This record gives sequence, structure tokens and C-alpha cells, in this order.
Amino acid sequence: MAGKKHSSLDRVLGRLDALDSVNLANLVQRLARERGVFEEIFNTLHEGILVITPDGAIEYANASAHRLIGLGEAELAGQILWRLVPGLRPSLGTADEDDAAAALPVVAREFELTYPEPRTVRLYMVPFRGGGRGAPRRFAVILTDVTREKASTEQRIADESNSSVRLLAAGVAHELGNPLNSLAIHLQLLERKLKKLRASRETESLADSVRICRDEVTRLDGIITNFLEAIRPRPPDLAETNLADVLAEVLRFQQQEFADRGLVVEAEIPATLPAVMADRNQVKQVFFNLTKNAMEAMGPGGKLVIKSRADDDQLYLHFGDSGVGIKQDDLTRVFQPYHTTKPGGHGLGLMVVQRIMREHGGQVGLESKVGVGTIVTLQFPRKDRRVRMLPR
Repeated sequence: MAGKKHSSLDRVLGRLDALDSVNLANLVQRLARERGVFEEIFNTLHEGILVITPDGAIEYANASAHRLIGLGEAELAGQILWRLVPGLRPSLGTADEDDAAAALPVVAREFELTYPEPRTVRLYMVPFRGGGRGAPRRFAVILTDVTREKASTEQRIADESNSSVRLLAAGVAHELGNPLNSLAIHLQLLERKLKKLRASRETESLADSVRICRDEVTRLDGIITNFLEAIRPRPPDLAETNLADVLAEVLRFQQQEFADRGLVVEAEIPATLPAVMADRNQVKQVFFNLTKNAMEAMGPGGKLVIKSRADDDQLYLHFGDSGVGIKQDDLTRVFQPYHTTKPGGHGLGLMVVQRIMREHGGQVGLESKVGVGTIVTLQFPRKDRRVRMLPR
């Protein structure tokens, strides 16, 4: 056919009948070497590569495909891709012309895998017909792990959205502070005037109403203060800190309140914890929020146990209470703003805890069981942590 280019391999195969045994053996060795080179190239790719038949039978899979799908070579051989990824099977044509492969559908999808670990995979499937006219149709499937890409995109969108909401909310909260201050001042004036009036049932009733209003104004002012603290955080002023000293200070401050509620605190914390870089006041706020939550979750006779442990890189503090626990449905939402299971709660305490811990390079863990209690784990990076190579 005029104009059609032939590779050196095509020319050799065209004279295959004329090859003697020696040249045929050399050709087989050459083909084996070239096959090995191509397989090595495919196995160095981060993307997974599959070759499948129109029926979905997997004929070839490189090393990354085995890793992404979570099946070894023996397990993946003979598998049908449509069974591994339900709903993927394209609508296939029946034409037999040379250009039929071009008419077959190109598929691009994203799907989630839960094994061997949760991840999002982007799949690109394109048809081809290798070997010329009459050769069987196949699909080349390229699998790309886009878990981090997708997570970072979603995080960026969420951050931009949250930033806009925070700016608007901060302005509204600031404006609410002015009328609340005015209400507080006028309620104080009313209270003073009532004290000067002759005592009667009517003045006592009015005094009670004024006190209720002042308490509500104080509560609203506290909510606004906590809200502004949550949405307009100050960057931490990091300094070498002994968390045992900070915790002891918080527990001394709350000692009487624990006693009044009939609660017991057991702090099994050595005085010489590994040092961390932290903002003392912000960490104090974290400890205060957690111990306050534990108090409100427990009845008389309850116990809060605080323990620590450390490894070469991290320092861990565990706050375990014997309270009512948190339902599984609520457990995934406890760090969301305004989500609270407590009457009168503002739902910002754990949000503030999580934000402060993140800004300190740490993390918050939460385990809970209804009727048993809750354990909150704080993870701080040690000041003297050793250099650790990340997994490849």
C-alpha cells in the first residue's frame, strides 16, 4: 500500500518464512528483550495501565494498577473490569472496518476505592486496534490516583468560602456588640433605680426580670466573644513550653468547680514532659475547653483521667471522661461550628480546639461510646523531634 510506513520489525516479520533456525532464535531473543524493556517502562509509571478486551477481561496490568486496585498479579489475572468497577462498561459498536476503533467510545470517569485504603481514582479508557485489519479490539485503561489533588481542591474551595463567611460574620458580630453594651448599661441603671424604690412585690418582680435580662445579655456577650475568637484567630506566639505546667494551672483554676459538681480528676502526667513549641495562652484555652466539656458530660461521681505518652516525634495527651458519651451520628459533626449536644452550648469549643491544634502542627482525635464516655487525644510535635524520612 503506497505511503504506508513499515517498522524494522514489520520487515523482519514479513520475511519470517525465510528465516533459518539461528536467525529465528535471535529474533525470539530480541523480541523477549524488547518486551522486557517495555514492561520495565510500564512498571516504573505512577499511573496504572490496563489492557482489556471488549468484554472487560484484563489481559495486562502494570505494577501501579495492581497497587491501586489492591489485587496481586494472580488475583487480577482473568478478572473482569466491569465487575471491579460496576457501571463502567461502555456501549460497544459492532463495525468491522479499520476505523471502527476510532468510533468506539472514550471513557473518562472518577470513582472511589475503599480497599486497600480510601482513595479517589481517575480512569481514562480509550479503544485501540493493534496489529492491523482483523486484529481484536481492545481498550487501554489509565488509572491515576487523584486523592490528594481532589482533597486539596475541595479544601481550597472550602477555605475561600469560609473566608468570605468569616469576614461577613465578624462584621455582624461586631455590630451586635454595640447594642448589647447599651442594653447592659441601661439594665444597670434600672437595677440601681429599683433599689432606691420602696420594696414591694411589684419592685421585686421587676428586679427579677432585670436580673434575667442582664444574665441573658452576659450570655449573648459570651457567645459573641467565643465566636470572634473562633473566626478571627490570632497566630500562635510559639515558645518552648512544658505542657504539664500549663495543665496544672488550668486544673488548679477549676479545682473548686470539679469539687462542687462531685467530680474526680486524676492527672497521671509526669512533671518533666518533653518540651513542645506552643502558645501558652492558646494551649490553656484548649485544656480549659476540654475539661469544661468533660465536666458538663458527667454527673456526680464522674471521673476525668488525663494521661500522657510520647515517642520520638510526638507528645500525646489523653483526656478520658466517664460521661454520657457521643452518638455516632454526632461524632462526625462535633468539630463543626454551632453543632452542640448540650443545652445552652454554643458549639464552638471543639472548633476552637481543632483550629489551635492545627496551628501548632498538631492533631485532635476523638473516641466515644454512649453510656461509657469520651476520650480526646491531643497530639503535639516535640520540640526535639528527630528528622524522619517520609515514605516514598
